[in-house]
Amino acid sequence: MDDRTSIRKLRALVSEFVRERDWEQYHNEKDLALDISIEAAELLEHFRFKSEREVSEIMRDRKKREEVEDELSDVIFGAIAFANIAGIDIASAFVRKLEKNRKKYPVRVFKGLNKKYNEV
Repeated sequence: MDDRTSIRKLRALVSEFVRERDWEQYHNEKDLALDISIEAAELLEHFRFKSEREVSEIMRDRKKREEVEDELSDVIFGAIAFANIAGIDIASAFVRKLEKNRKKYPVRVFKGLNKKYNEV
C-alpha cells in the first residue's frame, strides 16, 4: 500500500490537522462519536427520498459525487480522530471485527442472502 494512503499516514494527517487548530480541547470520545453520527447523517442527506435511478445519477454527476465523497471523508476523519483519542489500532480492530463477521455470516449460509444473522 502506498504510504500516502496508509492508515498510519491518515492518522498522522488527522492528528496534525487537529493539533494545528488546537482542537484537542474539543476532542473526546463522546463528542467524536457524535461527530461521526452527524457526518454520517449529512452523507445520507444526499440519498434521502431518492430512487435507485436518482442515486445512480448523483454518483455519475461530478459535482454531486464530490459532495458525497466530501461527506464520506468527514465520516472517516471523525472515525480516525476517535481512534487517535481512544488509542484504537484501526487496522487490528477492523480485521478482528471482520473475522467476527465471517463467523456470524458464514458463506455457506449467507451467500446471496440479505438477512441479518439472527433472521436465519
